[in-house]
Amino acid sequence: MTANLTDSQTTRLACEDLDAADPLASFRGRFDLPPGVIYLDGNSLGALPKATAARIQHVVIQEWGVGLIRSWNDAGWFDKPRALGERIAPLIGAGPGEVVIGDSTSVSLFQVAVAAARLRPGRRVIVSERDNFPTDLYMLESVQELLGDASGALERRLIHDDGPSLDEVLDEDVAVVVLTHVNYRTGRMYDMAEVTRKVHEAGALMVWDLCHSVGAVPVDLNGAGADFAIGCTYKYLNGGPGSPSFIWVAERHQSSARPPLTGWHGHARPFEFGVEYAPAAGMTRFRIGTPQLLSLAGLEASLDLWDEVDLAQVRAKSLQLTDLFIALVDSRLAPWGVEIVTPREHAVRGSQVALRVADGYPIMQALIERGVIGDFRGPDLIRFGFTPLYVSHADVWDAVEILEDILATESWRAERFSRRGAVT
Repeated sequence: MTANLTDSQTTRLACEDLDAADPLASFRGRFDLPPGVIYLDGNSLGALPKATAARIQHVVIQEWGVGLIRSWNDAGWFDKPRALGERIAPLIGAGPGEVVIGDSTSVSLFQVAVAAARLRPGRRVIVSERDNFPTDLYMLESVQELLGDASGALERRLIHDDGPSLDEVLDEDVAVVVLTHVNYRTGRMYDMAEVTRKVHEAGALMVWDLCHSVGAVPVDLNGAGADFAIGCTYKYLNGGPGSPSFIWVAERHQSSARPPLTGWHGHARPFEFGVEYAPAAGMTRFRIGTPQLLSLAGLEASLDLWDEVDLAQVRAKSLQLTDLFIALVDSRLAPWGVEIVTPREHAVRGSQVALRVADGYPIMQALIERGVIGDFRGPDLIRFGFTPLYVSHADVWDAVEILEDILATESWRAERFSRRGAVT
């Protein structure tokens, strides 16, 4: 692929040849992609599967409109969080009975972080990463406060590429380590098994955030010996805006784990309506209250699609797409000082590529106006997500060609591209 980068005609044709031979090519037609749009932001919000609208409509018109309250039993509403968790399990290397659908990612992280810390009484430190997604850090502040004692809140230690390292902060005081498997800014991916091994050697428990991993890269939680994990379903899993998170707890911890939020759907006998809480067995105890059934309908439609996907093919294509993008950026965008911050090594790269470029925000807005949708993360990163089920090699070629034109003509300098909305 890279041998012909100086010949645009050959390279574009080579992209089309790769797409023609792509074993995942048929999945593209099962998404409702707007014409004229190259969508490279599935790492923030996945595209709409064509089956989703009909599935949600069925829940609204038939299950709710006709079935009414009977659908809690007749349509299996009450059991949906467990049933859909079972379908996510193969995507993350989990076993039967280890995954349940939760609430938002933030709430699910709070549930597992507190439960993990309670399994290590007497230890006073939580470790995370300075570049972790901010909501993870914010929720850990709440965990610190909740589990503090007369001597004060738990200590939080944050690792960073510039130091301190994980090895430097791990000691006998660390209770829990909370890290995101694929970094949301750079796309750098941790070696899950190696990090988990180090954490366990220090006597601590490992919590993984899989928001930028599930549906994008291989994940084997049980193979890595991890303890807890959470993840979202609206990115690579295409569950839709507001679709709920999932929670994974290794079977060995389930009987002793004590989540902090003890709602009635997590009760051992919820319909006895007792006044005292009694935790349900297994993963059910991590449920809180009424599930978001309309969002679950969207997720269910997407999981119907994922049931057919070969994850090895997803990873192979992801690496092809990101390799191609990196090679094209290297060969065509160097004159404008564009820096690739995502690792080039396959073993430590997720399914996105982030570029560091001055004036990244207006450049991204100019790209979006031209039909190439990525996103911006301050102060100077533009991100591109490569979702193998619906992104083609030709999309990658065309996106870089448009970006090159925007940089060469400086069209991004138009005043309208610097106006910022509430969401960047």
